[in-house]
Amino acid sequence: MKKITLFFVAMLAMAQMNAATPETAANAVADNAEAAAAPAAGDDDTEPAYQHPFKNNDESTKHWTIVTNGFYVGLGVKHSWDAINNSFEVGLLNAVGVNYNSLHGQNISLGAGIHHRSYSMKRPGMLVRDDVANAVVLSTYPSIDADKIKNRSSNLNMWSVQFPLMFSQRIVKKLDITVAGILDWNFLARVDNHYEMNKVVHDTKFKGLKQNQVNFDFMGALSYGSFGVYCRYSPSKFFKDGYGPEIKNTWSLGITLGL
Repeated sequence: MKKITLFFVAMLAMAQMNAATPETAANAVADNAEAAAAPAAGDDDTEPAYQHPFKNNDESTKHWTIVTNGFYVGLGVKHSWDAINNSFEVGLLNAVGVNYNSLHGQNISLGAGIHHRSYSMKRPGMLVRDDVANAVVLSTYPSIDADKIKNRSSNLNMWSVQFPLMFSQRIVKKLDITVAGILDWNFLARVDNHYEMNKVVHDTKFKGLKQNQVNFDFMGALSYGSFGVYCRYSPSKFFKDGYGPEIKNTWSLGITLGL
């Protein structure tokens, strides 16, 4: 009788162990699923990742990224000085920048880039230096007979390091609107003159101009994917007072790539 009792106790214990096995297995599967879903240590979103220049921000799955973006090229459409024939600009908004993506359609970025703008003078005007006033003034080409002057051009060039603060809002998938305030440090300004007279080519360049070294621009853009159009407004004066013509309130339109 004692042996029979021990036999039934052993069978009952085995039955309890078998009943617990499915629950244990289910718990193990759940634990493995949680471990697979948890981010690895190297995927910590607090460390910014680099985003290549032509990737749209809405493709990113990280809040913080290091970016290179905002190549643009455009033409001036309005100038305050009548002697300007046209103007051209090209640049990169963010040679390097930090972007915060809300992952809900908003992006804010701050970075540093490069900007170049060139103003071309109307004929027969040519920019020269007034050595007495150390100023840039408008003159004419050195010939009374205009037909003797060929291949003429007189350009005022500016190179700047720009620091854009940009905000973008997604409207629909891949369609974004962007606004920016831009601080420009104008580190170099130069006049380039070129003309041909009596079959002799003349090239003259001079720098050391008294340009305003800091100015502010405003920019708006509409982009679809990597391509877009922009408008830029430059209210600040090109030259310091008394050192050149009053060039300000410049408007330009152009295209963007990778904004």
